[in-house]
Amino acid sequence: MLKTLLSAAVLSAMAATPLAAQDMDADAPPAQRQMSDYATIDYNLQEDRENILLLDLSNGQRVAIRLMPDWAPNHVERVKTLARQGFYDGVIFHRVIDGFMAQTGDPTGTGQGGSELPDLPEEFNPMPHVRGTVSMARAQSEDSANSQFFIVFYPRFSLDKKYTNFGRVIAGMDAVDAIVRGEPPSNPTRVVQASIASDNRPAPSPTQLAAPANTDARTMSVDDLNAPIGE
Repeated sequence: MLKTLLSAAVLSAMAATPLAAQDMDADAPPAQRQMSDYATIDYNLQEDRENILLLDLSNGQRVAIRLMPDWAPNHVERVKTLARQGFYDGVIFHRVIDGFMAQTGDPTGTGQGGSELPDLPEEFNPMPHVRGTVSMARAQSEDSANSQFFIVFYPRFSLDKKYTNFGRVIAGMDAVDAIVRGEPPSNPTRVVQASIASDNRPAPSPTQLAAPANTDARTMSVDDLNAPIGE
């Protein structure tokens, strides 16, 4: 089943809004927690490196994503598990819409694939989908997220509480902006290597960065390409 964004409103405000910072009640049910109850984002690349996802892209740049287990613990754990398995290495950005988002995480490159792990129950939270947000793609079911995720170019608040927001780009957003557009792109940008910062995995070699993407598995149908984005 196509893992895609099923509903998105007209482009919202162009500037990200800061998150409120107060003491949080992490044990409260999600439905009872307010935005101010959630942990705020630490942009320091040297702090809590266990929760920083590094994406080395084929455009030669690195993206650092602060994972937020307080927002979505199971989704964060899933992404960390897959990154440590090497699941994301070589995967392309198969759906990249200018002014909206860049989606990756499907080893088939079709938007229909995922990992062999079971799908995840939703962990919707009130954190806004602003520029740099990292959120899980899903199919029609709210509990169908698996391995695919997307990075938001500009705010799309219509996605709030409909997709699981689990992190934010804290460095390298210019690398995200440089991802090749298309559905699918003719020459897709790929994740050469995904790793967790605390693992200190060596950066990819120039040879790895220069290798072409494997697009043999990309067999998207016309229906897939026309998957609704919403108005």
